[in-house]
Amino acid sequence: MKDAASDLTAHPWFFCGVGGSGMLPLALILRGHGATIAGSDRSRDQGRTPEKFAWLESLGFTLFPQDGSGITSPAQVLIASAAVEDTVPEMVRASELGCVRMSRAELLSTLFNLAPCAIAVGGTSGKSTVTGMLGWIMTHAGRDPTIMNGAVMKNFASPDAPFASARVGSGDIFVSEVDESDGSIALYRPAVAVLLNVSLDHKSMDELRALFGDFLTVSIRAAINIDDPECRELAALGQGVITFGIDDPEAMVGIEPGSMVDTQTLTAAQVIDRRDGLRHSLILPVPGRHNLANALAAIAGASAAGVPVAEAVSALASYAGLARRFDILGNTTTGISVIDDFGHNPEKCAATLRTLKSHPGRVFAFFQPHGYGPLRQMGHELAATFARELGPEDITILCDPVYFGGTVDRSEGSERIVELIRQAGGEAEHIPSRDECAERIIALARPGDRIVIMGARDDTLTAFARSLLERLD
Repeated sequence: MKDAASDLTAHPWFFCGVGGSGMLPLALILRGHGATIAGSDRSRDQGRTPEKFAWLESLGFTLFPQDGSGITSPAQVLIASAAVEDTVPEMVRASELGCVRMSRAELLSTLFNLAPCAIAVGGTSGKSTVTGMLGWIMTHAGRDPTIMNGAVMKNFASPDAPFASARVGSGDIFVSEVDESDGSIALYRPAVAVLLNVSLDHKSMDELRALFGDFLTVSIRAAINIDDPECRELAALGQGVITFGIDDPEAMVGIEPGSMVDTQTLTAAQVIDRRDGLRHSLILPVPGRHNLANALAAIAGASAAGVPVAEAVSALASYAGLARRFDILGNTTTGISVIDDFGHNPEKCAATLRTLKSHPGRVFAFFQPHGYGPLRQMGHELAATFARELGPEDITILCDPVYFGGTVDRSEGSERIVELIRQAGGEAEHIPSRDECAERIIALARPGDRIVIMGARDDTLTAFARSLLERLD
């Protein structure tokens, strides 16, 4: 991988939005190969998560205000998401100088396709978790992988690397989640494709079927979830397919019926490899049925890449989880739990809420929508999810959607979702200010409650959750 990427380190790079969950790990991977990295970020300019940007500077990143001042040479390659408007100062300055511009997906797919054994994790939900699990399995197996993730992987985090959403390895393996929301999944040529699920998110179901079908067609081998009806239908398009699933008795990698144990802190089961009939005891240090499904996906994906099932199961016993993926921040002295979670689409939210509702105690679901556009796209489905998964004693509280500037239509907001939840029989409140939401939760909370902070695209949600835990204690 290092030899193949050497051409990419021959010129300087500039990342617009360098602190973003999709940009940061890419910048870390390039930096790990010796590239010169500079960047800017609106969050830095607004004073949010200063510790992240201080860490990047300690690694040798040169950071600038997002005013175009960091674009100084036509030799620089500008990395910006497709959503960045041409009027942003970096875009204007790069155009004036004639700098090459690449999207995040174009750079990631270039790095990914250079790897001798590239493993792509696709699907509507669970990508980051399965990528973290696969990355840990490959590390545990001595494969020294490069890992690109959209979340901080606790197995690789340390005081020197607090934002470890990437790992730079010297082996042949490159593990990455791949995104269908912007269609960029079509850029990847995986040795192994892992398909988790197909459900409504940013695109219509017909568009998703076409994208994921092509994803399987171009892959050399595939691991496919046949518990998911849409994945099962697409499985015929894959080559060298290894199927996995909890419920389907035909799944090549499955579990012994009735063997699943799910507590508030871990999941356990007897994994069956139906190709050879062998059983393996899995103890997974994260809770939830959906995480058992994620583990089977990682085991099947690792098997497709040549790691024995027994070795993959053993590795997952020390899997530490991801930041903001059902991340239990702590419990108060009165027994109130606060959980930080990335749930933002119907399937992710449903998985988190089901895990919470499988154990006793009221649930307060605080939800910050990750934008006005997504809220319009999936608002009805989100409302149905909260109304269906929570009971009459539980409460959903929504603040206003994330908005950091731009020209997006803000005519429909969280109040519409709250009304839809109420119409469907759920309990919900809209409180525009996040600080006022905290006051409301503190006023209502009582011993034994579980409070989950949900949302995406906003790193300050973790600080909000930690502050809430401290105040409740």
